Amino acid sequence: MPSRLGGEQHLWSEANRIVFEKVFDEYGPLWQKEPVSVFYDDYLFDWLGTMCQHLGIVVPVRQEVLSIAREASAYITRRVHSAFPGAIDAIRALHVKGFALHTASAEQSDELAGYLEAMGVRELFGKLYGPDLLDLPVHGPEYYEALFEDSSTEPAQAIVVDDSEDRVSWATDAGAVAFLVSHEGRARKSGVQKISSLAELPSLIDLGLMH
Repeated sequence: MPSRLGGEQHLWSEANRIVFEKVFDEYGPLWQKEPVSVFYDDYLFDWLGTMCQHLGIVVPVRQEVLSIAREASAYITRRVHSAFPGAIDAIRALHVKGFALHTASAEQSDELAGYLEAMGVRELFGKLYGPDLLDLPVHGPEYYEALFEDSSTEPAQAIVVDDSEDRVSWATDAGAVAFLVSHEGRARKSGVQKISSLAELPSLIDLGLMH
């Protein structure tokens, strides 16, 4: 940001810490209500534009703001190293077993690509289903039904893993086998299968402990 718009790096970091929470609080609920095409550009513009205002920097024209925001996202996500222990090995094991791997996430597909590239496993995945690919909010069985149709996947042959109990329930309602990843105690909803980490999944498949 400093090289493109001016200002000091540490001040941009502080501005992001202050601004991001406020902007996400405003737009966060829309991820569960609206197709991202309705609001995502506004979200990016408000994120970067509000940081500029916070720093006393003239806000560029909208298209330049959007371009810089997307460049920033691509730069940042490809430098994030936050994989849970065992997750990378589990992904590689599932690939070796012949599973077609896709994502089902509330984050944009290009952001998902950055995270997976940083993990060194992007080439093991097919489509990265952020809500932008389907233009649907990740809310309800309809999202998973659209994902299965788009990926030519029979729901009964799909395994969905998520850390949201609601999303696990929606995937199950759409016909898939689904696992909740959680270190908590029992799941709130009856019938929800729980594992403590993605690292457990390959061995469960080998043992046939899925239903």
